[in-house]
Amino acid sequence: MMEKTPISFYTVRFNDCDPLGHLNNSKYIDYFLNAREDHLKEHYNIDLKEWAQQDIAFVVTQHEIRYLRPATYNESVGIQSALIGWGDTWLQVEMLMFDGARQLKAILWTKFTRIDPRTGKKSAHPPEFREFIDQALVHGIDLEKGLNVRAESLRR
Repeated sequence: MMEKTPISFYTVRFNDCDPLGHLNNSKYIDYFLNAREDHLKEHYNIDLKEWAQQDIAFVVTQHEIRYLRPATYNESVGIQSALIGWGDTWLQVEMLMFDGARQLKAILWTKFTRIDPRTGKKSAHPPEFREFIDQALVHGIDLEKGLNVRAESLRR
């Protein structure tokens, strides 16, 4: 059975922090996207470099993030990612960062749009990719209610 919500652990690095030892805001996105790439490779056998060679490409078209607690220098943080929505040409991925006590530090919703790298235009998911979507999709997250409602429900 496919792991729908893989988790990886990372250590917050000194050069990613501000003078107070807090992870810089922009670096959260780097940590999240690196974790998602790791999850794709380790749990779904998807290698983005191989995809690029096969003219399969996704671009980020939207990030929405909530910072809830600071991640600090040398702290181990868990990052979980999940496919939470999709359309003909896009995927919506939720990424959560938490500490060792599973207290939520940040939540990111990212929309990835599939493009044809030869034209740069949107491209519909082929039927075989929809099979992956069906297997990986986490149900029950209401995208219409938005990220703030989702963050508050996770904090409780």
